[in-house]
Formats: sequence, structure tokens, C-alpha cells
Amino acid sequence: MRVHVVDPSAYTPPYDHALCRALAAAGAEVELFTSRFAYGPVAPAEGYRRRELFYRSARFAPGSRAQRVAKLAEHVPDMLRYRRAARAADVVHFQWLTVQHVDGRLLPRRHSESGGRRALVLTAHDVLPREPRPGQLSAQRRLYERFDAVVVHSVHGRDRLTDELAIDPARVHVIPHGVFAHLADVPPQPPPFQTEKPVVLCFGLMRPYKGIDVLLQAWRGVEDAELWVAGMPRMDISHLRAIAPPNVRFVSRFITDPELPAYFQRADLVVLPYREIDQSGVLFTALAFGKPLLLSDVGGFPALAATGAARTVPAGDAVALHEALKELLGDPAALAAMAARAREAAQGEYGWGTIATRTLDLYGSLLSENPSR
Repeated sequence: MRVHVVDPSAYTPPYDHALCRALAAAGAEVELFTSRFAYGPVAPAEGYRRRELFYRSARFAPGSRAQRVAKLAEHVPDMLRYRRAARAADVVHFQWLTVQHVDGRLLPRRHSESGGRRALVLTAHDVLPREPRPGQLSAQRRLYERFDAVVVHSVHGRDRLTDELAIDPARVHVIPHGVFAHLADVPPQPPPFQTEKPVVLCFGLMRPYKGIDVLLQAWRGVEDAELWVAGMPRMDISHLRAIAPPNVRFVSRFITDPELPAYFQRADLVVLPYREIDQSGVLFTALAFGKPLLLSDVGGFPALAATGAARTVPAGDAVALHEALKELLGDPAALAAMAARAREAAQGEYGWGTIATRTLDLYGSLLSENPSR
């Protein structure tokens, strides 16, 4: 089976790599079509081919207006170039689409020139926009309907698509997010800070919906521990720094893959106080390192908590979060038990071998459908 995985803007290189490597290990012939990742090195391709077909001239500062303009100018020609390359694929699996209101018209055909079936699949990493603009939801519904299947990472995500967008349930398939085991294999560097105290880690891009302000309120009165807030800001964080207690350390920049293990290996607890989410790559990074988690009760997080690897608190509730932090930091045995459950989860349902099998089964079922559909 010839599979193309497509992430034009390289939004999720760790996920792309893990999926492609797992599919290849399970017997598929896999190519990843993406662009240069501007923030640091990415994992080398293992068992699959990686082609940087998109945005080859957009080499401006990441996130700058010049880069956005250059990418927009290249987008349609590059999508058309990829559509020609897709003639060699049995399955085209998009991870992200950059200009959704246009991209539905630029997708590869569902049928080859010889009349054979070509399956089109989309993974909905962000199931629905958090603050939709007028007409955006209807445009997203039309886009989803152009695919044979939409993959989501949780039952919560499936229910949102079927209930809020009225997507045909037969098109929506729940396949879990996998752990980023390859990140745990990177040789670690020394931790960014030296401390003998327990470390609580809040990691990832800093955005309003991630509830960092709630975490900082909850952290007041937590002593004999340090909170590390690490990741590239996608918001003004001056107010966060202003309200942070003295035992909070900020690393406000992108953390590259070679640096990442130093943070997670040192952490005693990983906390994700999100206001809303479907699923989180940071969560599955923490599982790869066997770390216990403290999560908000949003999206697919309660399902992970059911494994025993995490605890949840009501989203936005600083008092409940404070109490949970105090309880867990004062109970090393509980943290150790949660860490053991995290390691078990990483090797079971959330392991990439299981996910690759389920994904290939989905591809096979789509290819066996009536070609005239």
C-alpha cells in the first residue's frame, strides 16, 4: 500500500514522524510531504521518505508577516504540484490544511486515471476552531465532507464533529494519539535549572486557552517545589510574569527536540490546565517519559485519567488545581503509581504499533469500498 502523509506547513513534525515510521514498520510504503521546519531540527526519516515540497522559497523569520505572505503566494501552486505527485498514492492522509476555504478545491482526486480507488483521509487535530469567524464552521463542514474519512483522537472529538457539524458518523473514526517515544530516545542535556526541589512542568506553546494564568493562581502557597513554564509564547505573557510567585521559572522560547528531554526527565509532575482541548501532543510526550499528569477535565483528557496515569480537576478552577497540586506533591507514592500507569499506557493503547494497525485497517476498508462512490 502506497501512503502519502501530508503536512504542508510542518505544524506537527513529531506526530508526522511517529505516524510515518509506524506505518512503514507495519509494511506500508510511506512518503511524508511537508515543508522545512523553521524552529529547529526534526527527527530523520526512518523507513519512509521525507519530501519538503511546500513553501520552498518562504525562508523569512518564522511567524513574520513576510513569511505569511510568501507562503500564501506559494500555497496554490504547491498544492497543485502535490496533486500531481499524489497520482502515485493509494492513500493520501492530510494532517493539516493551511487555507481550508481554498484547499477543498485542490485535493487529489479520489480515483486514479485507471479507475482505481484512492482514499482521502484527514486527521482533525483541531476538531473545530476555538473562535470561529463568520462562515468558518460551514466552510469546515464542507471541507470534511470532501474526505472519505476523518480521524479524531478521542470520543469527545467524534461527538463534536457529529453533533455540532452534523458530519456523517460513518466518516468519523477514533484512533488515539500516540506517545512520542522517539523524543525519549534523544540523549538528554543537563536540566535548564539546578534545584533539589520537586519540579512541576507546564510545557508547550503559550496560548490563552491553555490556562497558564489559572495555574499561576493555583501555585500561590505551593512551597518546597518549583514550577517551570516552558515554551514559545503565542500571546503577551507580561501579565503572567507579573503574577508569578518567586518559585516559578519561565523559558519563553521554542524548545527544540534535542533540548526537550532535559525538561521532562527532570519533571516530577506535568500539569496541563487547559480551558479547552481535544487532545494534546504535550500529554503524549509526558507519557513517553513515564510522567504522571495533572489535567483539566476537558476533551479527551478524562479518558487518559481513567488509565490511572493522570488526575483531572475542573477546568478554570484554581482552588481545585491548588488542592490537587498540594496533595500530589505531598504524596510521592501516588506520583510513583501514576508514573507506572503512564508507562503501561505508553506501551499499550497509545503505542504506535497498535495505532499503525488501526490506521492501516482504516485505509484498507476505504480502498475496498465501491470505486464509483
